Amino acid sequence: MFYLPNDIKELLARQPPESISFDYLSFCKSIDVDILNIIISRGSSSSYNQFILQREIYGLIIRKCPELKYLNIRSIEHQVFYFPEAKSRLESLCELKCDTSIDSSYFYGLASICQNIHRIIITNEGVSVNHGIVKLIEVQKNLKYFEWEDNFGYEEYIGDPYDEIFLALTKNASSLNHLILLFQFIEGCEYQFLQETLPKLYKLKTLIITNVFIFINEYKLIYHELEVFNVDYISLSAASSIIENSRGNLREISLRYYNNYDYEVNFNEDSLVYIRKIYENCPLIEYLSLTFSSENFIEFDKLLKACQNLKSLLLLFIHNSDREETGNELLKILIRSAPTSLREIRFFNDFQFSLKNLEEFFEKWKGRPALSIQTAYLRDDYMELIDKYKSIGVVEDFKCVPMLDIYF
Repeated sequence: MFYLPNDIKELLARQPPESISFDYLSFCKSIDVDILNIIISRGSSSSYNQFILQREIYGLIIRKCPELKYLNIRSIEHQVFYFPEAKSRLESLCELKCDTSIDSSYFYGLASICQNIHRIIITNEGVSVNHGIVKLIEVQKNLKYFEWEDNFGYEEYIGDPYDEIFLALTKNASSLNHLILLFQFIEGCEYQFLQETLPKLYKLKTLIITNVFIFINEYKLIYHELEVFNVDYISLSAASSIIENSRGNLREISLRYYNNYDYEVNFNEDSLVYIRKIYENCPLIEYLSLTFSSENFIEFDKLLKACQNLKSLLLLFIHNSDREETGNELLKILIRSAPTSLREIRFFNDFQFSLKNLEEFFEKWKGRPALSIQTAYLRDDYMELIDKYKSIGVVEDFKCVPMLDIYF
């Protein structure tokens, strides 16, 4: 301990460690820098002392842990790959969590050792390309999960930080199964890299993209193994094509409403095809969002009868001129055709139901699993009725929430 600062020596002297008969560190398989920094900061307020103690702890972990599987290096200040034995410990790394503010040299060092990472989770803190991350992605041999989340101010955006990152990602097309892209909306950014990247990632099982409209020819997006399809903004025709080519594997489809639906000339036809593609190709579907009009009630009825694993349903109506009449007809279809697996219904926009029809719906729902309801519309006279059916186990939960909180 001679190399430690005096105040840390004194701290350790006042609290001498008890000898243990079991080497716990030899079973450690993860390093989380954020957690370690919190613990270390309680021992000393000095930045210098914290830096030294961090180095000693990382060195101890590298020496003692036979293999590391998980590494969270957000806010790290030490290049752990320079420690003795680092290569043998880190080459088994399976999951890495990091951010783009870390110097590229750090990732170059990891890239020389860690080439079999299965999961990479990146927080994008800036607007310039981190070439070290590009290299780290390029050298992976079995990358299965990639998550990217933007976390920078709108005023910081001066260029495109994405192109090289996602070009490198296409080199993992034969192994990549899960793609989660949590973008910030940037006015004027066209996200052209998605047009090059998405068609090449043919092994995807999960596709989640937020805050970006996908302008891609629908015939280019073919994912035979897709199970989770959650995209904020995509045309119904493109979504229908993806669903048709999913080979029956889809379990979740969640598409957000966008204003252009109101003005699409072929909306009713595209919506009909969208619903039809679901009940023809998604026997396993459990979570589903639907955007349609009352003209498609017949197809909606067919969907409910065909999709017997459906657990949660989010409904959004376009061109809904008579909301109460539409709502009442919808309740009748749900009672007649909804599968017994259905546990939750979310109404995106303000469906309206007469009190009489709502009570009739709850009466006929008796004997089924209790139902959870989320809606953006609430009438005071609903609550007494809902409380009544809560008390007898027909309604599990009822929430009135802001419209955008209704999405899965």
